[in-house]
Amino acid sequence: MFSRLHRLIPNGWFTVGASPLLDGLLTGIACTLAFIYSLLTYLQKQMRISTATDGFLDLIAFDFFGNKLVRAANQSDSSFRARIIANILRERGTRKSVIDILTQITGRAPIIFEPRRPLDTGVYGGPGLAYGVVGGYGSTKLPFQSFVTAFRPLGQGVPNVAGYGIPTGAYSTGSQAEYISLSMIHGITDADLYAAVDSVRPAGYTIWVRITS
Repeated sequence: MFSRLHRLIPNGWFTVGASPLLDGLLTGIACTLAFIYSLLTYLQKQMRISTATDGFLDLIAFDFFGNKLVRAANQSDSSFRARIIANILRERGTRKSVIDILTQITGRAPIIFEPRRPLDTGVYGGPGLAYGVVGGYGSTKLPFQSFVTAFRPLGQGVPNVAGYGIPTGAYSTGSQAEYISLSMIHGITDADLYAAVDSVRPAGYTIWVRITS
């Protein structure tokens, strides 16, 4: 900016050589223009999700999802941007969308049973049907409904607290055993799983969710 301003000064206005007063004046103006230019460059990046950063990414997420998608603690811009894009372009309103979102969150594919879907209930005389093994009783009285068994992520629990059947959790051994509540569990919560299913649920469709470990 300083060089550009210097080149715009007509020849002969100032003596050739060092000009401390002129240089000082031009430097002040150049610094201001440089700041404005850098601010404009920064703001241009915030106009697109692919280049937005900092708090502007949080504003973009709020515009699209409200409070349903917020930045995790210490989450980087690139990681948060990937979550935003994935949720904007996510398939919704299908059986596959429920499978995909639960698998992405937990690393474990859910089990889905639709009472009016022959591929789930099986049919007499058809392959892949056995009592207590494959298939289930269907019903035409349960339209627009399905039953989903979602699984919590593996390795999730309460740190430093042993469970039943674990030697370190035995009585009278100085163990770390105690009664816990769901609020003490670290990681993905059951509420997160319910919200995930609801975010892709078709309008007017009922999904009954059972969560198990």
